[in-house]
Amino acid sequence: MTTGQVGGVTATAPVTAAARRRITVRGVVQGVGFRPFVHTLAQELGLTGHVTNTGEGVVTEVEGAPAALARFARRISAEAPPLAVVEAVDGADIAPTGDAGFRILPSRADGLSRTLVSPDAATCDACLAELTDPADRRHRHPFLTCTHCGPRFTIVTAVPYDRALTTMDRFPMCPRCAREYADPADRRFHAQPIACHDCGPRLRLLTADVADRTRPPRPAPGPDPVADTRRLLADGAIVAVKGLGGYHLVCDASDDEAVALLRRRKARGDKPFALMARHLADIGHLVRLGAEERALLTGPVRPIVLLRRLPAPAPAPDAPVLSAAVAPGSPDLGVMLPYTPLHHLLLGLPGDPPGPRLLVMTSGNVAGEPIVTDDDEAVARLAHLADAWLTHDRPIRIPCDDSVVRISDGEPLLVRRSRGYAPMPVALPVPVQPALAAGGDLKNVLCLAEGHRAWLSAHIGDMDDLATQLAFERAEAHLETVTGVRPRLLAADRHPGYRSGQWAQRHTDGRPLVRVQHHHAHIAAAMAEHGLHDGHPVIGVAFDGTGYGDDHAVWGGEILLADYDGYRRFGQLAYVPLPGGDTTVRRPYRMALAHLRAAGIDWSEDLPPVAACPPEERRLLARQLERHLNCVPTSSMGRLFDAVSSLAGICHQAGYEAQAAVALEAAALAADEDHGPGYAFALRAAPTGEAGADTVADPAPVLTAVVADLRARTAPALIAARFHTAVADLVRRGCVLARERAGLTTVALTGGVFANTLLAEATARLLRQDGFTVLRHRRVPPNDGGLALGQIVVAARTAGAAAR
Repeated sequence: MTTGQVGGVTATAPVTAAARRRITVRGVVQGVGFRPFVHTLAQELGLTGHVTNTGEGVVTEVEGAPAALARFARRISAEAPPLAVVEAVDGADIAPTGDAGFRILPSRADGLSRTLVSPDAATCDACLAELTDPADRRHRHPFLTCTHCGPRFTIVTAVPYDRALTTMDRFPMCPRCAREYADPADRRFHAQPIACHDCGPRLRLLTADVADRTRPPRPAPGPDPVADTRRLLADGAIVAVKGLGGYHLVCDASDDEAVALLRRRKARGDKPFALMARHLADIGHLVRLGAEERALLTGPVRPIVLLRRLPAPAPAPDAPVLSAAVAPGSPDLGVMLPYTPLHHLLLGLPGDPPGPRLLVMTSGNVAGEPIVTDDDEAVARLAHLADAWLTHDRPIRIPCDDSVVRISDGEPLLVRRSRGYAPMPVALPVPVQPALAAGGDLKNVLCLAEGHRAWLSAHIGDMDDLATQLAFERAEAHLETVTGVRPRLLAADRHPGYRSGQWAQRHTDGRPLVRVQHHHAHIAAAMAEHGLHDGHPVIGVAFDGTGYGDDHAVWGGEILLADYDGYRRFGQLAYVPLPGGDTTVRRPYRMALAHLRAAGIDWSEDLPPVAACPPEERRLLARQLERHLNCVPTSSMGRLFDAVSSLAGICHQAGYEAQAAVALEAAALAADEDHGPGYAFALRAAPTGEAGADTVADPAPVLTAVVADLRARTAPALIAARFHTAVADLVRRGCVLARERAGLTTVALTGGVFANTLLAEATARLLRQDGFTVLRHRRVPPNDGGLALGQIVVAARTAGAAAR
């Protein structure tokens, strides 16, 4: 108590006793400036105590007046740093100790990690201002960073997240960086990747002997590797540039010869290249830019954003020219803005000599292999692709390709979830035991989960290459390290030939392995990311190219009545023979001929796929189909898109995955909005067998109508648009039937075919008009990049049921 005179009377006032509270904050709270934020907040409120990083998160003990403690608890999540993601705040009262002041304690690596490592983040505005300021000591430093930006996931070797547990541990801080690191008032207080010109990392430019590529590259003699690289790019060179998560192959996107040379060297076919633009103004004359696209392009993730091309690029003064070889035949351009200081330097700072304003930035790898991260490997494996290497001495701990995103119905649709998103967890609506899901063999992404969290790896790639399989093993070990999950259960696709499944089988070590049907996993992934709980079955529409069916056929045009525990095959696209497997995938005209024969339509010479197929191959194909030799039945909607693309004369040979379907979508986008009535599939009841569906969708009427349109000289764009309308209407009709028979009103649209936004948006619109709730992917891709999330939830439920 305190005493005092009030009007001659002695009065007493109560003194509030100090209280102490331990607060644990879980989420993305390490490497994002959270401890400095806590330090500043505690001092502002007059609290004493300490804060530290642990495997569980950020643990703070604060002591002071109860009212101040309450304000501290409210503000610790409401005012968290920009890159922080607070998932939970737990508090407990403890005995006061009488601390003086507030301290940041060294990190503790106690117990298993449950904190979340931040994804890599694009250069913040404050760092960019320093990069461009000649008076700043970090002017033009290619590795400047702070607590609000820079590398995180790709440099972490263990947790808790401290400099000693990153690949920055080899760079001792200079005295000035050390002072900033230790100053609570500085933006770089405890910024683990802190760097400057004095303490590194450092760039180096190596150039190839163009006359004799068997000789090792030599260091460039110039004093400024970035300026020399810009000159090389302006002169038409292809440069391998080391970035955050691996090497890019880079050239001037305005230079027809350079782009064509890169395409030939990489055996790229017509697959589009991604672009990096200096400013939004440099692409505004080429693409449609809405507010959502601008936010993605300029935000902290900065993925490749797929932007619809303008039908006729608007002329603009001083606008950079784009080579037609960058994305031939694609309705979109994949564009990103600079996300590292090095990128900003490559594209030029104010006052720099003129240089390329649009750069091709494609993954630094040999076709089919994972992105290269090691410097010696980059020189060896990219020797036939690059004329020079702009490299540096900061190691990349884990590969991380650029993410690819598009806006659909005003929301992001992930096509590839990698840099900037990995390893952010996805919240699970149902608890799971510690588990590992191996994903699929295309666009492989693996997943670890425990409790109500699932962590997906960065994009790994296609598992048909040994280098990718080794990258899978490294990614799995790294993800275990940063999450602390020790799997007691494994999950994989049912396909017996999948290398991902074979890896899981070899690594069971006595742990149960649950095989999950491909399309069930797709649907469960959509359900999980939307937070659907047990007892909420959906109508799952899973359209893709390939999935192993319960009857050993190739599924891919499925309507399943599904929850996490199981599924029933309600609808399917009618089976047709898939003659020759991968050969037919690469030659859509073969799929068109198979569909024509199944529909009873003659192979007349006036039909484009008939003309595209060499006569001898046509004879062999006819015999193969008659005798059912090497003809697996398929219900794939992806293969039907291929067939119609060839039948309409749009694409007969595919140089990359889904090229024929992409070209068909591009053609449909060019059609007039009023393209007349769409075609119609025939729906018929079918006897229910072991893997048979209740309802079969027969494409024969669609194909008959397409042939009639062809002979009436209807434009391919109109045929493509009418086909998209027919598929959207098929989904609506199939879901209405499912609702009538099963009483379900929620539809999940999933599978790689629904990366086609023209189809996905039209389908969702029709379903909503009919009163359905529609689930579309937003947090994981609809393609096989999201497969592991569904596998892990289904496997956990299956294993739990078996245990009961």
